[in-house]
Parts: sequence; C-alpha cells; structure tokens
Amino acid sequence: MHLAVLMTNTDESEFAQGHPKDGEKFAQLIHMVRPDWLVTSYAVKDGDFPSDINSYDGVMITGSPASVHDADPWVGQLLTLLRTAFDAKTPMFGACFGHQAIALALGGKVEPNPTGWVFGLTDATIVAKADWMQGLPQTHHQYAAHIEQVTQAPLGSQIMSTNSACPIAGFRIDNAVYTTQYHPEMTTDFMTALVTEYAPKLPAQVAKVAKASLSGQADTVAYAETIARFFETTSAD
Repeated sequence: MHLAVLMTNTDESEFAQGHPKDGEKFAQLIHMVRPDWLVTSYAVKDGDFPSDINSYDGVMITGSPASVHDADPWVGQLLTLLRTAFDAKTPMFGACFGHQAIALALGGKVEPNPTGWVFGLTDATIVAKADWMQGLPQTHHQYAAHIEQVTQAPLGSQIMSTNSACPIAGFRIDNAVYTTQYHPEMTTDFMTALVTEYAPKLPAQVAKVAKASLSGQADTVAYAETIARFFETTSAD
C-alpha cells in the first residue's frame, strides 16, 4: 500500500517545532501495524498538494487548529480535492479536522461544540461496526482536542461511533470513507505535553478534566489496525 497524508496542522509554534510533524505521526501509526507500507506526506496547509490524489491507494487527512470554515485558499482547495478523491472512489480516512473536512466537502455540516472544548482522553462507543473494526473495543479510548464537530453527516453516510459530547464521533460512507473526531495518531507523551501546553489557555474545568484523563490509555494499536483493514478492504473491492 502507498498512502498519502494531507497535513493540515497550521501550528508553527515553538511547541510544535519540538515534536514530530503530523505526517510522521500518521506514518508511525500505520507502521505500528503495517511496517512495510509507504507513506508520502503533503503540507497542504502550505499549498503543497499531490498532483494526482487518485494515484495513491488511500488518503489520510490530519487534524488542525484551523477551522474547515476558514477562508484560506488551501482549505477550499482541500475540500475540492476530497470531492475529487471521493468521486474516483479513492478511500479516505479523516481524523479531527480531517473528519470535519470530509463531512463538509461531501455535504455535511460542521458547527461549534455545544459544550465547548473536548480535551484529553475520551471515549467513543461503536453503534455500527464495519468489518474492518473487528478487535476494537465497543467502547474505546482516544485522545481529543476539538471545539468544533460534525453536526450533520453527509448524505449516504452511516454513523459508526458516538459520545455524549459528540454524537457523530465517527462515520463511514460504504467502504470509501472512514472517520473519527479524535486523534489516533497522538501518543501518550505527546498528549501529556499538549495538555500541559494548553492548560493555561483553556477554561479551568476543561484543563482539570484533561489532566485527570491522562491516567488512562488510548486504544492506539487496536485503532491503527482498523485503519489498515479499512484500506485493505477497499483495495479488495
């Protein structure tokens, strides 16, 4: 398999420079379970787009502090690219911003979280399990950092997982799209550092909950396996 990672993370702070870029994080995530797969990254937030998105076996779209509603030209170009990939049946996996971008590009709706920030380790409960999700606990744990969420999934989609603070925590469209509002690529060390960095900028209760959540563990390897199986399922169609 040869996957493209579309990096949307606009954070260029000193904190961000001290940690791996998202392209590396997603490559590491896939290589946990499929070490021989190739991964090529594109910093789409800098205008670096693949010349032919459909030449790849699959696409992964990362998270970002940017909003899918931003007027920056790269956001509009990304949404167009996602529609191009979808029309050609190139499989796409989206996380956080990527989840929201796919939803918006295909006719869904993204709005602010009614309860504000979701930060730290959270859970998602599977309400419709695809074949590629075998082995993932019915209620599993992932890291979160978002203040917007998908409030209306695209036409023809199926909600796969949910959370009390995020009813559309993940969705699929046939075997072509698989998404999560959360961050399977984040490690425990990175999330701990991120919570420490953001705590002074967050509402006090949000920071408190985020710090307390770090005593738990994300289901990283199990979720990575679902992503790999998703791409394998599509390639077998």
